[in-house]
Amino acid sequence: MQNLNRRGFLGLTAGAVLLTGCAPGAGSSAGPPRPGGRLRAAFSGGGAAEVLDPHETDLYIEIARAKALFDKLADYGSDMTPQPRLAERWDPSPDLMTWRITLRQATFHDGRPVRAADVLASYARITEPGSSRRAKSSLSVIDLPNSRAIDDRTVEFRLKRPYAEFPNALATLGAYIIPEGTTDFSRPVGSGPFELVSFEPGRSFLAARNPDYFDGAPLVDELQIVVTNDESARVNALLGKQIDYAHDLTITSARTYEASGQIQVHRLPLGNFHGLAMKVDRPPFDRPELRQALFHLIDREELLRSVLQGSGQVGNDVYGKGYRYYADLPQRRQDLQRARSLVKQAGAEGMTIDFDTSDASTGLKEAAMAISDQARQVGLNLNVRLGNKDTYWSDIAKSGVLASYRSGGMPLESHFSQRLLSGSTTNNTAWRRPDFDALYDAAQSTQDENRRTEIYRRMQEQLFHEGGFVWWGVSDWIVASAGNVGGVDDRAPANTLDWARFDKVWLA
Repeated sequence: MQNLNRRGFLGLTAGAVLLTGCAPGAGSSAGPPRPGGRLRAAFSGGGAAEVLDPHETDLYIEIARAKALFDKLADYGSDMTPQPRLAERWDPSPDLMTWRITLRQATFHDGRPVRAADVLASYARITEPGSSRRAKSSLSVIDLPNSRAIDDRTVEFRLKRPYAEFPNALATLGAYIIPEGTTDFSRPVGSGPFELVSFEPGRSFLAARNPDYFDGAPLVDELQIVVTNDESARVNALLGKQIDYAHDLTITSARTYEASGQIQVHRLPLGNFHGLAMKVDRPPFDRPELRQALFHLIDREELLRSVLQGSGQVGNDVYGKGYRYYADLPQRRQDLQRARSLVKQAGAEGMTIDFDTSDASTGLKEAAMAISDQARQVGLNLNVRLGNKDTYWSDIAKSGVLASYRSGGMPLESHFSQRLLSGSTTNNTAWRRPDFDALYDAAQSTQDENRRTEIYRRMQEQLFHEGGFVWWGVSDWIVASAGNVGGVDDRAPANTLDWARFDKVWLA
């Protein structure tokens, strides 16, 4: 990993001038929806190790490709509630231990119907022993040996415990349905709006419209997704008409080109959560006093100004600000005196701690440098290390103690089940607390919304005081498109149904 210093950080941010009074972005010249053409979209990627296995999705480019080729039973709507997709409806038993799913009439690309057997086989593959697939922790509640296909279009799931928010699991990242018996993903067959034409890992993906898609055939004939890891290169490609859609812009780029009227800027609300992750199962962050010191040393307002360029809101260290069940806890502010005292209690005065970051997503590196500077005020030396952008997310999951972190949107229940339960497969803070797990189970065992709200508040209070995440800010997720592109949804946060919904986009 490459070490960074404050001088390097200042060089990175010197050109980040806060603009005010910007003119509106370019209006779309796409006109009414029309068919035809190839839509070219650019994302940052994961290098030569990329695959088309939808159960292995993690990066945003992987999710965009997966939703082009495959479908889930449900997906998150813009308000983070599960919306039916391949599922036509779901019906729970009174005790929340059995859920009956009725499938809509849909077909795979090879003409085979999507059947209940395909659903059961897909979930069995995701949850097989030894796997660490993203959706495993959410779907492991299903008692698959005792679940069954009642007929080709009806699945009955038996659960291991009550699960009031079970439809969230159907919508979870990576819970895609594949044909029963699929083992080869070099030429995958899905039920999504596009069919694979070609794929070069780390470079390019090309797919053609599926005329038989259950939700209506795409308007564009072809979808091309290219890997462009550098944000400025994505912007320049959009300006140069080499692409039609650029994912994940910086606030500075958005303001600059929105004011010029050269491109359309789409700000996806409350979709970009900024934070850091401490591994609580190993030194030095196995000491709660040191975790609390980081809570108190961070100047969230300064990060909002310097990293988010004033565009966003300060966070309050627990995930999901603005979402359902988010606890309105007292806003935490920088308290250097208390942070110094906690550092001393932890026996960490003068300690050097490696702080991993990367160019894998916008703002990670800038936030790390700013937080490192703040930490020196309380006697901590955070040694910022720049990791490989292609492998950053898998690297910090497996190793290190402190890392820059970022998340798109998901319901609080999914955040808990995927990241914070003892058996969660993406538990990047190594937070494992039986009492926390028990609270989660209690929340899922009741249909009383007030009771669930109360339990979720207790869980968030525990994380607020002892957890390994520090969610210091929240901002819009920013994408951009050419002026001749229509149909990009401005209301859909990243990870939701209508984000990267290229089957609904058209070209003038």
